[in-house]
Amino acid sequence: MARAAIGVDLGGSHVMAAVVDESGEIHEKFEHDIEDHAPAAVVATLADAVKSAIGSTKHDIAGIGIGSPGNIDPATGTIRYSPNFGWQNVPLGSRVRDVFPKYEVFVGNDARCATLGEYVHGVGQGTQDFVLLTLGTGIGGGIVAHGALALGYQMGAGEVGHHQIRPDGGFICACGKVGCFEAQASGTGLLRHAFRLAPSFPRSGLLDAQPAKDSGDTRSWRERLGSKKIRKAAQAGDAHALAAWNAFCDDLALGLSNIIAFVNPEVIALGGGVSSAGDFLLDRVKPLVEIRTTMVPRGTTRIVRATLGNDAGAVGAATAAMRGGLIAQLPPAVPV
Repeated sequence: MARAAIGVDLGGSHVMAAVVDESGEIHEKFEHDIEDHAPAAVVATLADAVKSAIGSTKHDIAGIGIGSPGNIDPATGTIRYSPNFGWQNVPLGSRVRDVFPKYEVFVGNDARCATLGEYVHGVGQGTQDFVLLTLGTGIGGGIVAHGALALGYQMGAGEVGHHQIRPDGGFICACGKVGCFEAQASGTGLLRHAFRLAPSFPRSGLLDAQPAKDSGDTRSWRERLGSKKIRKAAQAGDAHALAAWNAFCDDLALGLSNIIAFVNPEVIALGGGVSSAGDFLLDRVKPLVEIRTTMVPRGTTRIVRATLGNDAGAVGAATAAMRGGLIAQLPPAVPV
């Protein structure tokens, strides 16, 4: 039977385990909610999902790859620090190996796993210098330089969401700094732009949003508002939503132009929920990036939508398990 691996995408609220073959195709996937962040509870939930995946397939399973938020020791799979779970020095890799002693287990950062998946099996194919950004609640990312995934001295490379673009007057980031790229240009950043601009649009349709009749929803407009609603309102021409969208796109373009200056990629792929805006996002952002691109030839970095969507993390984790690590390009085969 064909070779495959189990790719696990571990998040703060759910875990997904998928059977992924060597071509990056997902055959089965299983999701479970995470209700308790205690390490033992998370491992138990993860193990249930992995057992379901293993039991669903006749593939030869080469190993188990796990993409987890946080800074991770790749040699042991220990989570050095994960704000999503409130963990420090949790030996996730060894605990999973105890449950699955027959299989090799790899643990890596979730954003770097997603980058590997998108590079090997998605829109990054055929490039040497590539960046993935996931635009969701925050901004995750990863960098491929000269065909190698950049990991850094202490496995911290690729944390582009925490470079500051608005240090004076920007939004306070969850990391404690002011004006981080993530604070300004994630889905959360779009919401915060809408909140900041609300006093200038007292008749905004966003402010008048009402819950469904008899729904019992007592939340304020701020609590009911989401980034998708703002984007749809902007596409419909709502002045408040457009102002927030334009401010968000300006900050996104500023961060992207910085990334072009830092690593000069051939392609930047945008994933995550906000990227679902498609051309409405790209048509606004690309010209703003061009204006700010100075030290490399303008127009040489392509900005595109990622293609693997929410599956990128699991595909990349499985790929890492089959390759023995976050290896973007395999060495050429030696003729026999």
